[in-house]
Parts: sequence; structure tokens; C-alpha cells
Amino acid sequence: MTTQDIIKPENLVYKKPTLMNDNTMHYCPGCSHGVVHKLIAEVIEELGLEEKAIGVSPVGCAVFAYNYIDIDWQEAAHGRAPAMATAIKRLLPDRLVFTYQGDGDLAAIGTGETIHACNRGENIAVIFINNAIYGMTGGQMAPTTLEGMKTSTTPYGRSVILNGYHLPITNLIAQLEGARYVTRQSVHTAAAVRKAKAAIKKAFQNCMEPTKKGASFVEIVSTCNSGWKMSPVDANQWMTENMFKAYPIGDLKNI
Repeated sequence: MTTQDIIKPENLVYKKPTLMNDNTMHYCPGCSHGVVHKLIAEVIEELGLEEKAIGVSPVGCAVFAYNYIDIDWQEAAHGRAPAMATAIKRLLPDRLVFTYQGDGDLAAIGTGETIHACNRGENIAVIFINNAIYGMTGGQMAPTTLEGMKTSTTPYGRSVILNGYHLPITNLIAQLEGARYVTRQSVHTAAAVRKAKAAIKKAFQNCMEPTKKGASFVEIVSTCNSGWKMSPVDANQWMTENMFKAYPIGDLKNI
């Protein structure tokens, strides 16, 4: 039996979403962003919302998300994506409006915008990539950095006495009256990818139900093998052994 007998187009599992173009991604090998981009594109296509989707991406590794997924995008100042998404959704209530943010953006300079948009119950979705580090600007400590975790600004590990505790912001969001759906997922295995896609789909469907107001918040616990200075395989292993203890996977709130 030859390779040609086995590999046939009809037997290939992977199918590239039509919303994703052929631009070469700038993300590091092993980065979770590319996988999540694919899931977002697939969900938008499956829901038939290609002409109604508006993404908001601020500063960070995902600042060029518009370069890969062919939908309408808005650029926001650092941390201000939920505020911009609020304005867009209120002006265009029939659109799917979502933000795509990293932890250095959402859980640091954007904490106020994130919490208040969710507390108001804005009918938007927030896709939150949590890799516990500032990935784009040099691997500095982020609010989500774990205790003892080494970064460029905590070379001996994060110290609770000096730097405080890590910030589980998704847990805080789940306590807000205006938050309708809050979940924490990952994309490190095929099974995890399927669950993450289902979570994103539910969040987007919630956004399109005007009679059921509320914010949807999807955290994706991720790796940053470049910032963590690990191989992709080692980074996934470290994440499952350490990140999942601080950020347990699963739904936190589902109304």
C-alpha cells in the first residue's frame, strides 16, 4: 500500500475555514492563537454570521488578528476592547460583536473596562487568551503570572510578598450579575479543542439573542513557549501540571 492509497482528499480531517486567508501567521510555533483563530472562523461560518461578525482586537500578540480572519475588525487602545465592543453592539445590536484579548491586556490595563462591561450585561463575547505572561513585549510578569513563575521581570520567580498573588479574573467575572456565560477552556489536545469550540459557539449564540441580555466570557488557558523558554511539548506539559491548578478548566457560570 502506497501513501497515495491512504492520503486522499476525502479522508483528510482538516478543512481550512473559508474565512481564514493564506497570510502567514506571525505567531511563534506552538502558540495557541492560531488554533483559537481557526475555531472562531469555523464557528462564525457554521452560524452563518460572516457578514455580521465584528471583532475587536487591542494591543498584544493578537493585534494582527484582522490579518488572518476575513471579517470586520476594529482596533482598540490597550485594554479598551470591551468599551469599544459596547459601543459597537449598542449601535448595531443585530451584529455579533466579540473581543479577542490577552491576559496582559484584559487583566491589567483593561481590568476596569472588562469588569464594568460584563457587570452591565453588555451582549458581547470576550475571548480571553491567558498564557500568564506578557508575550509580545518581552515576557514580563502579568497579573495572571503564577507564584514562583520566572519571567523577564521576575527572574527568580514571582514573589507573593513583592508582587502579590496571581489574578484569577475569570472567577471575578463569574460573580457579576451581568455575566451570563463564563467558562474556562484550553486547546492543548484534540478533545480540549472540541470543548473550546463548543464554548465559543455558545458564547456567540448568546450574543445573537437580544431578548436574553448578558455578557459571555471564554477564557482559553494557553502556553507561551517563547516567553516561558520551553519547547511546545514541554510548555503543554507545564501548563497541565501548573496552570490548570490555578485556572481549573470548565464552566464557571451558565445561565
